[in-house]
Amino acid sequence: MSTKPTTQRFLPLDVFRGLTVCFMIIVNTPGTGDSYAPLEHAAWHGFTPTDLVFPSFMFAVGNAMSFAMKKFQSMSNGEVLGKIFKRTAIIFLLGYLLSWFAHSVHGTSFVLEPFSHTRILGVLERIALCYCFASLMILYWPEKWVWGVSIALLFVYWGLMYFFGDPGDFYTLHGNAELKLDLFVMGPDHLYHGEGVPFDPEGILSTLPAIVNVVAGYYTGRYVQRYREDNKKLWQLAAIGMVLIVLAMCWNPFFPINKKLWTSSFVLHTVGIDLLILSFLILIIDKLGLTGWTGFFTVFGKNPLFLYLLSELLLVILWMIPVGTGNPISWINDHLFQAYWPGKLGSLLFAISYMLVCWLAGKILDWRKIYVRV
Repeated sequence: MSTKPTTQRFLPLDVFRGLTVCFMIIVNTPGTGDSYAPLEHAAWHGFTPTDLVFPSFMFAVGNAMSFAMKKFQSMSNGEVLGKIFKRTAIIFLLGYLLSWFAHSVHGTSFVLEPFSHTRILGVLERIALCYCFASLMILYWPEKWVWGVSIALLFVYWGLMYFFGDPGDFYTLHGNAELKLDLFVMGPDHLYHGEGVPFDPEGILSTLPAIVNVVAGYYTGRYVQRYREDNKKLWQLAAIGMVLIVLAMCWNPFFPINKKLWTSSFVLHTVGIDLLILSFLILIIDKLGLTGWTGFFTVFGKNPLFLYLLSELLLVILWMIPVGTGNPISWINDHLFQAYWPGKLGSLLFAISYMLVCWLAGKILDWRKIYVRV
């Protein structure tokens, strides 16, 4: 991991990335009250704004690749592969160690979980794997092949889920093929248990369609760099987004939109929405010149991975500090946010406040021209 200055590349993409990290922190750190429905994941099938956050992060990873991979043209094949595999390993390891650390915290005590009970896959691990596979596809295959394989991945995943899931329960929590493969390869103790049973929403099989979110982000980044001055091309970008959403709706009755299974219809739906959001940002920022508000979000956009890690690690550390009968998080919520704004509003205000703390850390780094890169 290195810290070095970077230049502003393409403002709408930086704002998109910053918006994603900002919202990700808010939905990941609610207070002690209930959350508003849009800030909760869909229970199973269905879609909420919160379900858009992670795939948008993947899309943003692809955007960033469209700039970073230009440097590969002047490097040898060995150097390129070394960089890709090194970055993959670092991001994967950071995610794994963060999860191990978090699950070793029990109240205000820390007892290191045995390796046999650690969760292997997770958010950063999925980002690492999808970055690796998408990079290799884009580097070594013509663009038509990459798109062809990406489409094939969506249909292959659909077929695997249908033919290897339990008859009649292909897409349920207990009967899906994703769970069967994860249990066979990793066993129940290495899976996420947040659903009440061993089931990992970032499992092995659903990594296949998630690669497409990164691929779509990469080619979108190239597209907007190439046609940023061509209004007709940018309207076409929005039109493609609308078509993808319609296709997702048509696919939904047969392969339901489901974030936890990362279904193929979910991929089309989220990529379509991301294209519409990015088109809107280009219109507002590039075409109308309304840039005064963007500075807040580019703070997150310039250090996305670091600030995400900071938000997760700081939260775990705060859990460990004893304050009264709880920790700083529960104390602040009980004595401030829930005392004055009880329920969902207090929970949201705490999440926004925590996001602002992370933003301040990012702003200090930005003032010092420090941008953390893996």
